[in-house]
Amino acid sequence: MVERTSKFLLIVAVSVCFMLILYQYVGPGLSLSSPSGRSYAEEPDLFPTPDPHYVKKYYFPVRELERELAFDMKGEDVIVFLHIQKTGGTTFGRHLVQNVRLEVPCDCRPGQKKCTCYRPNRRETWLFSRFSTGWSCGLHADWTELTNCVPGVLDRRESAAAKTPR
Repeated sequence: MVERTSKFLLIVAVSVCFMLILYQYVGPGLSLSSPSGRSYAEEPDLFPTPDPHYVKKYYFPVRELERELAFDMKGEDVIVFLHIQKTGGTTFGRHLVQNVRLEVPCDCRPGQKKCTCYRPNRRETWLFSRFSTGWSCGLHADWTELTNCVPGVLDRRESAAAKTPR
């Protein structure tokens, strides 16, 4: 008899714990006043009133954010990929050299982290990133370092490519 009572109490205790957990997750979103069970007044505001002490440092006009730029891969345009740590930059940089469909895909050799990404009509690179040129401007170069470094590195690469006989 004691065994049946303890089993019954265990089942009741587990059921009560389950109901409490269920109530904590589902209960706060329910309201008896609306037909769907959700209260519209309790929904969080997606655009709350901004803090009056907050000063906007950077202003990007909508026309600037929505502008489209034409990239001429066969011309002289170069994409400089700024790798920022802890933002998925490694995954995106690898995606640029491995998964993007191009006329001349990047040549990625097994066992090497660097890929060669040449333009369709000549042996010049169109992508300046850690996966195409390596750490040419130093480890985790920021925007300022890249701005100062990239033109010189590209000039050196182009002059070295022009010296080698084809």
